[in-house]
Amino acid sequence: MSDRKYRQRGYQDEGKPRGPKGPAAPRPPKERTPGRVLQDAAGPKTPNLMAAREVFRCARCGHLLSLEVAHDSRCSRCSVDLHSCVQCMAFDTSARWECTQNAALPARVSPKDEHNACTLFVPRTTVERQTTSPAASGSGDASGTSSARRAFDDLFK
Repeated sequence: MSDRKYRQRGYQDEGKPRGPKGPAAPRPPKERTPGRVLQDAAGPKTPNLMAAREVFRCARCGHLLSLEVAHDSRCSRCSVDLHSCVQCMAFDTSARWECTQNAALPARVSPKDEHNACTLFVPRTTVERQTTSPAASGSGDASGTSSARRAFDDLFK
């Protein structure tokens, strides 16, 4: 009877040499087939990235507005004052007096969504991906459909 518990052949076989193997022989280089090109000679291709743009949106309704905010300007859609704390870059509800520039503020400004004369006002801008081309967005289509939607609809005419 064998001194091993299991009778299967495996890593404990006596016939195999133990220890590190000798240096491996260098492999011959693989020959490439002429029809297949793995990579362009100029290098890897860059992905097609969408353009980005900086926009200013109304904090209440999300309407796209111009980046220059006059002292007495209002949103054209919801008529909220644009020179207010909720539209400012420094507005933060977790900060003291809900402003990150509170060291320069003598007192809390309230209410936050009404017009104020704060000298620290900077419009809150965000960087968005530009998903439409400038030519397609200015096409002036009355129904507001995109060119892709029009192309899809044209398939069934």
